[in-house]
Amino acid sequence: MVKEGFPFVITPMVAAMIFAFFGIWIVAGLLAVLAAFMAYFFRDPYRQVPDEPGIVVSAADGRVTRVDENVDGKTISVFLSPLDVHINRAPIAGTITNVEYIRGKKAPATSNEASFTNERNSITIQNDGMTVVCTQIAGIVARRIVCWPKPGAKLALGEKYGLIKFGSRTDVLLPSSARVAVKVGDRVVGGETIIARFE
Repeated sequence: MVKEGFPFVITPMVAAMIFAFFGIWIVAGLLAVLAAFMAYFFRDPYRQVPDEPGIVVSAADGRVTRVDENVDGKTISVFLSPLDVHINRAPIAGTITNVEYIRGKKAPATSNEASFTNERNSITIQNDGMTVVCTQIAGIVARRIVCWPKPGAKLALGEKYGLIKFGSRTDVLLPSSARVAVKVGDRVVGGETIIARFE
């Protein structure tokens, strides 16, 4: 479990123990269930990162909701439900050249408009082969975007770099030359599923 989840687990757990001490079992049980869900939500499972050259892996667990191309490049959006692992992972290996936080709305992350209007945090990762922009987008339930590294930090392929608390969305902007390997509706696993390839 990631450290950010400890307060969300410990608080209802302690409250459950207090209510249990006074014999208020229904409330204690509900709080215990809440603590268990929080431990599940903030879980940090092991991921086997593919060992292939020229690949881009998913930055998040969830369902692909958008694959499109415009003048900026190709965008792959993944929606994370409250049941998905919410840790974000580096889609490519490289150096972070920019981190940009933008205040915005907390509208439903299922909408494509969320990519442009919601609270979000973008990191730019660059290596010798390509530059990728990965954006963490808060949803209607999400309350905080967490991004650990700063500009200049180096990330390995599939390395954890942050998380979004509760329902959210993650966009990966790729160069137009990238060959997309997923489609809308696909389920992807952060750090494991190959979403694109490049020469």
